[in-house]
Amino acid sequence: METTVLVQTITALLAPALPYLLKAGESAAEKIGEDAWEKAKTLWGKLSAKIKAKPSALEAIEDIAQAPADEDAQAALRLQLKKLLAEDTGLAKELEQLISAWQKRGNMAMAAGERSVAVGGDVKGSTIITGDQNVVLSRPKK
Repeated sequence: METTVLVQTITALLAPALPYLLKAGESAAEKIGEDAWEKAKTLWGKLSAKIKAKPSALEAIEDIAQAPADEDAQAALRLQLKKLLAEDTGLAKELEQLISAWQKRGNMAMAAGERSVAVGGDVKGSTIITGDQNVVLSRPKK
């Protein structure tokens, strides 16, 4: 997995959970879903010590905790994660394997950004339409 994709995935998993991960005893399971919460806790457990040891990374985490959907804050976190994983290739490999395992089990669908679509299953025969002001017309069946 390319480093850029890895840090995008980590950021997408962590961002919604960070306000709760930074407050001991709080759970976000009911807000972001049990599966997403468990994945975020696992990632945070592997990253938190390294992030807390690096002031710029910690600042990026705190910014995301204040505004999880802020694209600039997410970009700052991605940059800090990229640097951190470049310094610790063992950790990068471990996180890559972990995320790949989640994806192979089929219980991980990621969508990041406005109007994104994520599907965690089979969509055969389904129509997925994204965008603004779309009109879908059905053809009469013959």
